[in-house]
Amino acid sequence: MKTSLLFALFLLPAALIAQCDGVRYREFLFSDFEKTSNLTYGNNVTHEGTAQDLLLDVYEPAGDSETNRALVILAHGGFFISGSKDGPDVVPLCEDLARMGYVSASINYRLGFPFANLEARMTEAALRGVHDMKAAIRWFRKSVEESGNPYGIDPEQIYIGGVSAGGFIALHLAYLDEEAEIPSYIDLANPGLNGGLEGVSGNAGYSSHVNAIINIAGAIGEKSWITAGDEPAALLHGDVDTTVPYATDMQLVFGVVPVTEVDGSFSIAQRMEEVGVAHCFETHEGFNHVPHTSDAAVYDTTLSIISNFLSHFVCDIALDCEYRELSVGVNETILAESMEIYPNPAADRFRVRYDAPGIALLSIYDLTGRRVMQSTIRSGEEIHTAALPDGAYLVECSIGDRRATRRVVVTR
Repeated sequence: MKTSLLFALFLLPAALIAQCDGVRYREFLFSDFEKTSNLTYGNNVTHEGTAQDLLLDVYEPAGDSETNRALVILAHGGFFISGSKDGPDVVPLCEDLARMGYVSASINYRLGFPFANLEARMTEAALRGVHDMKAAIRWFRKSVEESGNPYGIDPEQIYIGGVSAGGFIALHLAYLDEEAEIPSYIDLANPGLNGGLEGVSGNAGYSSHVNAIINIAGAIGEKSWITAGDEPAALLHGDVDTTVPYATDMQLVFGVVPVTEVDGSFSIAQRMEEVGVAHCFETHEGFNHVPHTSDAAVYDTTLSIISNFLSHFVCDIALDCEYRELSVGVNETILAESMEIYPNPAADRFRVRYDAPGIALLSIYDLTGRRVMQSTIRSGEEIHTAALPDGAYLVECSIGDRRATRRVVVTR
C-alpha cells in the first residue's frame, strides 16, 4: 500500500486542521468517554467453516461537538487463540484516545487455527485477522457514506493498531500488500481465506486504506515486504519479550513449540530506517511481553509515544518520538481531591475511584510502612482483600507525578 505523505498532508480538510489546537489529539481534552458496544461490522466463516458475526465497540469523547474526527481502530492480542475487544491490552488505550479527542474502536476478529503444520495454520489465522480488520475499516467508511456518519469520523484520517497478535494484524495489513507476497504454503482454499488480500468479511466497495499503524509487541513474517512509500508505523516492544521476538527469531507457541521465524519491532525499525519509512521505535528496556498492561509507567510512555506519533499525521506537526508528559487539558482534576475508597470499612473487597484519566499505580501499605500489595488499576475497579488481615491500611494511587493516599479499614 503505497501513499505519498506529502500529498496526503495537503489534503487535510480545514475542519480537521481547526481541531489541531495543540490540545486535541495530544492531551486529555475530555474527562470522560461514551462507549457503544457490540456493533456488527461483518461476517465470515471460522477455520472450522462456521459463520461468525464480527463485532466492535466504539469509544467517543463525551460531550464533544466535533463531527469530523480522526479514527483509531485497535485489535487485541491472544496468539490468535484467545483475547477479546474487552481485553486490558486495548480497552485503556481506546478510552484514553477518546479522552484525547479521537474516535477509537476495539474489534473482535476470528480466532483459532488447527494445531498441525503450525507455520501455515498460524499465518492463515493472521490473514483472517487482516481480512476482518479491513472489513472494519470499510465499515466505518460505509457508515459515513450510507448512514450519515453516526460516529463523527473523518474517513480520510483512519489509523489502525494492535497488541501482540493484533500487532501482527496491523503489520501484515500494511505491508503484505501484494498477492505475490502471500507465502506459498498458505492454502487460500481453506475456510474463511478467499477474497485475496481484501477478504470477504464485509462492506465491499469501500477502501481499506489507512494512514499509519501502531504495533505493540507484534511481528511480521518478512521485513522485506516493507518498501519505500509504505505506511509509517509506531513500534513499541519489550527487549526481553519471550512471547513475540523483539528482533528476528523463531516464533514459539506457548513458549516451547517452534512455528516460524519472524521479524519483531527492532528488525522492522532497522528495515524502515534503510528504506526511508517514517516511524517511531520505543524499546521497553528490561520488560517482557506487553508490559503496558501491568506497569503504569510503561503504559504512560506507550500512550505518550502513540499520541506524539498520531498527532504528527493528523495535525501536520513535527514528528517527535520522545516521551512527552501528558497533561489533562481543560478538564484537569487533582487526583488528591477526587480519590475515594468505598465501602470503608471494607470486608472482602473495596473500590478506588478517582476523577482523572488513565491507569493508576495502586500501592497498599500496612501501618508499619511495609508494602503488602501493588497493582495497576483504573478508576472504579475492585480491590480484593482476601490476602489482607483485618486492620488499617494506607492506599496510595499515583498517575505520573500526581499522588493521593487514603486510609481504609479491613474488617470481617
